[in-house]
Amino acid sequence: MRPTGTTLGIVAITVAVATVANAQGPAIAPELAKAVASSSRTPANVARDRYRHPAQTLAFFGVKPTDTVVELIPGGGWYTEILAPYLGARGTYYAAGGWTKGLDAIKQLQAGNPAAYGKVKLAAFPAANGEPIVPAGSADVVLTFRNIHNLRFAGVDRTQAAFAEMFRMLKPGGTLGIVEHRLPEGRPATAEEKSGYMKVSSVVRFAKQAGFQVAAMSEINANPKDTADYPEGVWTLPPTYQLKDKDRAKYAAIGESDRMTIRFLKPKR
Repeated sequence: MRPTGTTLGIVAITVAVATVANAQGPAIAPELAKAVASSSRTPANVARDRYRHPAQTLAFFGVKPTDTVVELIPGGGWYTEILAPYLGARGTYYAAGGWTKGLDAIKQLQAGNPAAYGKVKLAAFPAANGEPIVPAGSADVVLTFRNIHNLRFAGVDRTQAAFAEMFRMLKPGGTLGIVEHRLPEGRPATAEEKSGYMKVSSVVRFAKQAGFQVAAMSEINANPKDTADYPEGVWTLPPTYQLKDKDRAKYAAIGESDRMTIRFLKPKR
């Protein structure tokens, strides 16, 4: 698919808004800085902060310690190690994923450290009939990190349904924060079906069709060394190194993927 005028317009807006976001720089609250610096975090996870910028990212999304926050498809719990302690005293943290095996890693965290993770609430996403869900209109913030491509692998219709579910969870005026591997706009749309990368224009389109508005974009998680054209897609890069030792030094020098960081808003009315 060739870039359209609409697509090119989205790209131009992305650059302009990202420049403003970077110039201002998100303020990092002491409580957030403390959660990121916690000694309870897994050392291997801490080592990836230079690529994932958790304090800056959560500050950009405006996550407050009193918020009700839903993290979708939390995987191994990389952000759970930060969000659960950060929200534990005054907020609420939901981990929402495939019911129930998709949340096994979170359950292990809960079993291993009940003091830190005992208050984490579990919910299904995407949810089937009868599975526990995040109550409608209950979340201040919904977050998902490097997961939109996984939804896209299930097809366009299911991806759109997932965005509708995100919209349902949020309070009016609530925030949807997305970090995703970024595919250059000029690449064929079919690359989104297998590479692990998504175009900004595609993510924005899904969100807008669900009712969201684009609030801001940031280059916090950008990596200009990433060309997004590898033999095994994004998994060629660290931390996966899908090619094992083949050209490992080359891919290590590139680092983790180039990522879009977008803050969407659910309109107040």
